[in-house]
Amino acid sequence: MKTKSGVMLGLGESFDEILETMDDLRSVNVDVLTLGQYLQPTPKHLPVLEFITPEIFEQLKEIGLKKGFRYVESGPLVRSSYHAEKHLF
Repeated sequence: MKTKSGVMLGLGESFDEILETMDDLRSVNVDVLTLGQYLQPTPKHLPVLEFITPEIFEQLKEIGLKKGFRYVESGPLVRSSYHAEKHLF
């Protein structure tokens, strides 16, 4: 069985919290990770606190692969089903 999880960034989390979340996901054998930018869908939803740069998304992808994820999709427009066909391995 393949397992997958996704995290939306930009809600005030620290870099260390992102890394800790990655570690937690790997500790339960999650195989595929998606990391994307949270975008406020309506004024009633939580506001974006930070826009993550493409360089940080790339850095997080590299870190995730080193941590043992089999596939990491990381970028500002990435959503949980982003390029889902690539996750089949």
